[in-house]
Amino acid sequence: MCYDADALPPVYGAPVTTAASARLILNSADGAGFAACHSRPGRASGVGVLVLPDNRGLSGFYERLTVRLAEQGHHALAIDYFGRTAGTEPRDPAAFPFMEHLGGLTREGLYADIAAGADRLRAEGCAAVVSLGFCFGGRMAFTSALPRFGLAGAIGLYGYPDVLFGADGPTQLAPELTAPILGMFGGGDEGIPAGTVAAFDAALTEAGVEHEIVTYPGAPHGFFELGMEEFAGACADAWSRTLAFLAERGRTTPDAE
Repeated sequence: MCYDADALPPVYGAPVTTAASARLILNSADGAGFAACHSRPGRASGVGVLVLPDNRGLSGFYERLTVRLAEQGHHALAIDYFGRTAGTEPRDPAAFPFMEHLGGLTREGLYADIAAGADRLRAEGCAAVVSLGFCFGGRMAFTSALPRFGLAGAIGLYGYPDVLFGADGPTQLAPELTAPILGMFGGGDEGIPAGTVAAFDAALTEAGVEHEIVTYPGAPHGFFELGMEEFAGACADAWSRTLAFLAERGRTTPDAE
C-alpha cells in the first residue's frame, strides 16, 4: 500500500496543453469489465501512458496523475484491478477492503487487463505505449516489459522485483523482458532492501535489457507524493526522468512522425 485516500501526486511545472478526463469501463479478453480513468491531452505527443496503481487499485491519486500526464501531452489511462470481484462502480478507497480482493487476482487476469488498457491507448492513436506503475503496480510495470504486451517501455516506482509469495518477479523474469525499463526506488524503503534492487539491476544487465535504476537516498516507500515536502527534490527528479523516458520512446518508435 502506497497512498492514503487523500494523497495527491506531485505537480510537474506548468501544463503544456489542456487535458480532459473521463471515467470509463473497459472489457478484458475474458469478458470481464473493469474501471479505468482516461485523460486526453489537447495536443498529443503520440505516446500513451498506462498507469498501474498500487494494491488499492484505481483511486483519486491515479486519476489525478493521468491529468498531470495529459497536461504534459500524453494520453494517460489508469486501470483498476478488481473488476472481477468488486465491480466497476466508484468506491471509497478508505473503506475498500482491498486485502480481501487481492487474493482474487490472477496473473493471467492482470495480464489481460494490462493488454486491454494498452489496446485502448493504441486505439486513441498512441504509436507508443509505456507502463507507469507504483508499488504493486510498479512490479506489474516491470513485468509488462514482456514481449506479449508490445510496450515501448516500462517505468516502475518502488515495485518489489524479487520472488513474492512464491511467485517469480521481474528479477527472475529478466531473461524474458524486452522493453526498456526505468526503475526508481527509495533508499529508505525498508520493504525493498538495497541488495534486492542491486540484484534486479544485475539481472537486467545480464539479460541485456536496456534499463536505468535510480535510488533516492533516504526516500521512503511512496515518496512520489505532493505531501512529501522533504523529498520534493526526489519527486522533481522522478518526474523529469519519467518525462524524458516518455519523450525518448516517442523518438524511437517507428511510427512516430
